[in-house]
Amino acid sequence: MVEENQEEKKVKEDAAKAAADKIAADKAVEDLETKKAAAEKAAGTEVIKPEELTPEEKEFENSLRPKMFDEFTGQEKLVKNFLVFVAAAKQRGEALDHVLLHGPPGLGKTTLAYIIANELGVNIKVTSGPALEKPADIAGLLTNLEEKDVLFIDEIHRLSPVIEEYLYSAMEEYKIDIIIESGPNARSIQLNLNPFTLIGATTRSGLLSSPLRSRFSITSHLEYYDAEHLNTIILRSSKILEIEIEEKASFEIAGRSRGTPRITNALLRRIRDFAQIKSDGSIDLKITKYGLDALKVDEYGLDDMDNKILSAIIEKFNGGPVGITTIATAVGEEPGTIEEVYEPFLIQEGFIKRTSRGRETTPLAYKHLGMKPKPGSPTLFD
Repeated sequence: MVEENQEEKKVKEDAAKAAADKIAADKAVEDLETKKAAAEKAAGTEVIKPEELTPEEKEFENSLRPKMFDEFTGQEKLVKNFLVFVAAAKQRGEALDHVLLHGPPGLGKTTLAYIIANELGVNIKVTSGPALEKPADIAGLLTNLEEKDVLFIDEIHRLSPVIEEYLYSAMEEYKIDIIIESGPNARSIQLNLNPFTLIGATTRSGLLSSPLRSRFSITSHLEYYDAEHLNTIILRSSKILEIEIEEKASFEIAGRSRGTPRITNALLRRIRDFAQIKSDGSIDLKITKYGLDALKVDEYGLDDMDNKILSAIIEKFNGGPVGITTIATAVGEEPGTIEEVYEPFLIQEGFIKRTSRGRETTPLAYKHLGMKPKPGSPTLFD
């Protein structure tokens, strides 16, 4: 009889503990939702539902950003692969595997994230690495994802180590552990998440930790665009913006766009302004060259800062080698900006090169600036 009473007491205690844990878990989720709402407001996180478009979102539909893969120009191999991955995931009724997109700025990483969500027919939540400061920020986002949703984190290389730790179990097992209460009463509760797809974008994939990088099943690198693809983008954008543009003018803009669609569209808008004020509103080759010269964008696509970087290395440091921090100080720019925005294109086009001792200019840089190498500087035969 005593044993039965003890067993009954234990059952009641277990039931009470389970009920208390459920209440605590529900309260924790409620707290996370409250924090998540505040985090979204502060971080600029947005939810896009393809089936529910507000008037503002309909206006966005008419913007320059492609919405589906068949509208996307360039990156052919990458797009072909994603068409297979997305179709397979939809056929299996599963969430797409986690995706890492890396490459220089302005090549379409964010656009691809939206396209993937649209092709899958799911919602997308958008945030960035620097905006996720506390575990509650990422936990709130993860617990509110619906099944197969996409979570897009831009600048994912800037996530804090604490946030990364939360992502490990979320990406692999669709679970997170949250701590409720504090002090001696603190305890961990595991929450199950809906299967989701994390898409991370970064301009500096080398800064990602190995554990985080290894959890992305699909890793894709975006390359610079050639003039033909950029010309196609210009013609599409001009049609959307209802701009008349000559083929020669379009190619002129494409050739000076640094292989980057974002710059292409930005230049098109600025040339439109020049055409509107200085001409009859249509874009021809003459007004295009006038506008590009006024913007200090030369025939190679180098702008004022690019030329300042080359001039500083040549004139102040005899062509190099010189460190990136020293270059940044000489031109009055942040080292990270030079390394992420300006240097990749200058290296790709052969104006500078990286060595173990620092950056050096090439003979092409001297030729471009109309300078002659000083004694000890690299020559065409080095």
